[in-house]
Amino acid sequence: MSKHPANTYSLVADIGGTNTRVALAEGERLLTGTVHRFENAKHAGLESVLRTYIAMEDGVDCKAACVALAGPVKDGRGTLTNLNWEIDEPALARASQAEQVAILNDLQAQGHAIGRLAEGSVRTLVDGPAAPDANATKLVVGVGTGFNIAPVYETPGGRFVPASEAGHANLPVRAEEELALIRYFETAHGFPAVEDMLSGRGFERCYLWLSEKAGTPTEKSAAQIMKSFEDGSDPVAREAAQMFVRMLGTVSGNLSLIQLPFGGVYFAGGVARAFSAHFDALGFLAAFRDKGRFAGFMQNFAVHVIEDDYAALTGCATYLQNR
Repeated sequence: MSKHPANTYSLVADIGGTNTRVALAEGERLLTGTVHRFENAKHAGLESVLRTYIAMEDGVDCKAACVALAGPVKDGRGTLTNLNWEIDEPALARASQAEQVAILNDLQAQGHAIGRLAEGSVRTLVDGPAAPDANATKLVVGVGTGFNIAPVYETPGGRFVPASEAGHANLPVRAEEELALIRYFETAHGFPAVEDMLSGRGFERCYLWLSEKAGTPTEKSAAQIMKSFEDGSDPVAREAAQMFVRMLGTVSGNLSLIQLPFGGVYFAGGVARAFSAHFDALGFLAAFRDKGRFAGFMQNFAVHVIEDDYAALTGCATYLQNR
């Protein structure tokens, strides 16, 4: 017999381009002691990951399963943007042996987690109105391996978090240097998408372009660039960090005007967390609010960062509990 009671827990998973996290949840409560991380390169697909996890958890019989993935989801089928995996609801049901299944975009899952995370999991970067309406629209902005957003709406029928693929829209241009960088992206990749700049690999490309301009072409990983920026050893790294953060401010400010998140903007993802400590020094707020005669209006939007690595898992559990 399994060590877990049958038809009691939900299985939840957060699938990234490199790793997949899987856990059990009881209602909206994530059972953190059951979280396991799997390297995607060691598995043929999600079904293999989930079957391995279930075996590790003594053949647990789950009543429901929900997975969040970094890629587009449509009609119960999801495709990862940066990994050659697909998953649909019938396959998820087979792998999990659950009666109820759901597939979400990873930013949708983050949106469902807002308000359900442990105290201290969300840090405020920019203050907004003193007493925001709890039912006001919120906006999740994910910056990591890729870039995407999810608006969060509170409706009479419950929370609604629609999917989006905002990372594949065009980058905006405000200055000649930004135009030159965008043309560099366009030459290399055919289309200058937001994600080409505002992601870990985008930061690397930005640094390479600036180093080429300086006459010292150098390739570094995002982690290496960040380290040399933080220790002050590389002025090109600081320039790249400043371009990155200011572009992030411009793009997230544009998205805020579209969605009107009076309930706050919430950054998620490892790259966003790494940069959040430097928003002030690198000019994020000025770029975020640089909207001409609407600059004052931009003060309506608080800005936060989600610091819980398991937020998408909590969001999956919350979605299952409340659907």
